[in-house]
Amino acid sequence: MANVAIVGPGGVGGLVGALLARAGHDVLYVARPETAARLNAGGIEVHSVRFGNFTVPAAAVEALGSPVDLCVVATKATTLPDALQRVPAGGADLILPLLNGVDHMGVLRERYPAARVVAGSIRVESTRTAPGRIEHTSQFCLVEVAGDGAETVAALLGGAGLDVAVRDSESELLWDKLSMLAPLALITTAARAGVGTAREMRRDDLVDIVAEVAALARANGCRTDQEAVLGLVDQIPAPMKSSMLRDAEAGRPLELDAIGGAILRAGKTLGIPTPATERVVTELRQRDNAASH
Repeated sequence: MANVAIVGPGGVGGLVGALLARAGHDVLYVARPETAARLNAGGIEVHSVRFGNFTVPAAAVEALGSPVDLCVVATKATTLPDALQRVPAGGADLILPLLNGVDHMGVLRERYPAARVVAGSIRVESTRTAPGRIEHTSQFCLVEVAGDGAETVAALLGGAGLDVAVRDSESELLWDKLSMLAPLALITTAARAGVGTAREMRRDDLVDIVAEVAALARANGCRTDQEAVLGLVDQIPAPMKSSMLRDAEAGRPLELDAIGGAILRAGKTLGIPTPATERVVTELRQRDNAASH
């Protein structure tokens, strides 16, 4: 059995941690004081259409004090700098970030030995409805990993019941996810609606953003086909909401820089135009700034 730390016990971290704990691993949650207190008192309660309903005891601390075999970083990109202050540089044999975007890999490798940071992504519809309460609302729960240590991480997560795939390329892994995530996050949040309404209201933006991100993905070594991505978006159940839209509805900070900003920065670096993405990102930034004043 492994010693695992979960930094950020939200919809993703809470679900992954609870599944690992149910499989018999020693799981320690790193969280803010009020969340840590709730977890220590009541554990983590999971309601999942795939994994069933269950509750596991939880041990939580405000900062990691002893080394672990694996540290899963599952915070929002907006809280990553603060979260990393809670994990010392020598705190884990392997570090698995399950964050949106691509730029966090560089941030992590500046703080921790590069070889210990395993590239990862997760595709799941899971939400923290209250501290220690997780709602997983679909059958889908796929983790992809790449790089040194990926096989070790895959065995650990796969043994806990998650679907896991080991990818050959870190860049492909991250950009494959962003090619779907970014258009969904941006258009649903811009439309203030689930994906069904958003893909009708903002169809031109959707098509253009899919094309722009696909071009960037191909420039980063992926074989991304924009028509295939658009086809997948069109198959998503109409009521589904992106995590960015859920954050906007709840008044939480948006991962706009980690998702939209990453596209704009990559486009500038590679000389690939991204006007549709820039237009929607600017719209959302202005709306977010207006709401905060």
